[in-house]
Amino acid sequence: MTAIQDPSRTAAKTQSRSSSASDWTPTSWRGRPALQMPVYTDTAALAHAETRLRRYPPLVFAGEARKLKTALGKVANGEAFLLQGGDCAESFVDFSANNIRDTFRVLLQMAVVLTYGAGVPVVKLGRMAGQFAKPRSSNVEKLNGVELPSYRGDNVNGFEFTPEARKPDPERMVQAYNQSAATLNLLRAFAQGGYADLHEVNRWNLDFVRNSPASAKYQDLAARLDETLNFMAACGLTSATTPQIAETDFFTSHEALLLPYEEALTRVDSTSGDWYDCSAHMLWIGDRTRQPDGAHVEFLRGVRNPLGFKAGPSLSIDDTLRLIETLNPANEAGRIVMIVRMGAANVAEKLPPLVRAVKRSGYSVVWSCDPMHGNTENASNGRKTRHFNNILSEVKDFFAVHRAEGTHPGGVHFEMTGQEVTECIGGSTDITVENLNERYETQCDPRLNASQALELAFLLAEQLKAERLSVQRAQPAA
Repeated sequence: MTAIQDPSRTAAKTQSRSSSASDWTPTSWRGRPALQMPVYTDTAALAHAETRLRRYPPLVFAGEARKLKTALGKVANGEAFLLQGGDCAESFVDFSANNIRDTFRVLLQMAVVLTYGAGVPVVKLGRMAGQFAKPRSSNVEKLNGVELPSYRGDNVNGFEFTPEARKPDPERMVQAYNQSAATLNLLRAFAQGGYADLHEVNRWNLDFVRNSPASAKYQDLAARLDETLNFMAACGLTSATTPQIAETDFFTSHEALLLPYEEALTRVDSTSGDWYDCSAHMLWIGDRTRQPDGAHVEFLRGVRNPLGFKAGPSLSIDDTLRLIETLNPANEAGRIVMIVRMGAANVAEKLPPLVRAVKRSGYSVVWSCDPMHGNTENASNGRKTRHFNNILSEVKDFFAVHRAEGTHPGGVHFEMTGQEVTECIGGSTDITVENLNERYETQCDPRLNASQALELAFLLAEQLKAERLSVQRAQPAA
């Protein structure tokens, strides 16, 4: 682990050494327009919470973030695939070891299936251990004639529709830190303690296939995975002899929305002299806060973590190139993930011009598909939902665009849970509008349940495998 120094003692020394712009400091974002930020009425309480967080240990370490950037560099070069997924927004109420375990487990299952389909390593990146704050389309919510501030995530205010709960409370940032630390502790134990053993993960997949209504469709892929592991064992590659079979690398990410929290957890790496946001391995900027001159871009341009930004249908070519130039002036592979969230109806039209512009400019980026946020709609019963077929359609069109443009479709980004909730319509389990109220548990956006997420992984693996074989057949013989 890389040592971390207190930023207040080292800021001046490292300012000239950092690879960030010389006019950047962890506080320089405060002079820029900051959208989607809560208004704290008790400034003394806010300052007290920030001071406590600055004294707390980092949640992640600079060396871990660099390891992720190296892995993402391989994704950008077409040598790996990115799987990013997890909760829409973590909550204090639903915090439990079982929920963390179940989401981690489904991500592992998806990763194994995708590794087989893509024929390359899969980088596993959770929306976990920090994904609390949520942007909102309105600053207020109305219910039965009463107007209150919008719920912005558990690290800002409470979900209950009361004046007391909806008041932004800076102490929630401290609680979010503590929950993130506990979550990371458990994730590291799962990743390195044998729970991620490939044989166990594939056994879970075989169980899923046997119990799935679409079992025949996935039986062949699951059986081939099982044969591969049996062959490896016959060659002496077992959990006891090969650590890579029993362990895995697992990284965390969240939207860097609540900037006082992010600033308080920013530290200087004593090895490189660079600043790192030690709240997560990767941070991203949302579609509502990606203004090139805004506070969120200003803050993240100075930290050396891998970064992402959401690319919605309103993102222009000029802003795309300006964001990449601002956030990655050295054009480092693995530094930038473009998280495309166009919507199934828009991706085929809106994505190609962006892909061409980035390719023409020579920038190295990871192209990732978020098929969730552009496909949210209101069901007839008033619930927000997403259709499984629309999610799958956007993923397929995303891959088709990159195939046509000769670029690498680097990854996928899902809002999902390890629980069998009923929030998204469709899939082989055939959730309908009538089923939504059975287990509609999200506090923000609808999530894929465990079965739907794994079904998507199997469908995507089939497509990845077909495209890989097509490329191999098209290559001239040596």
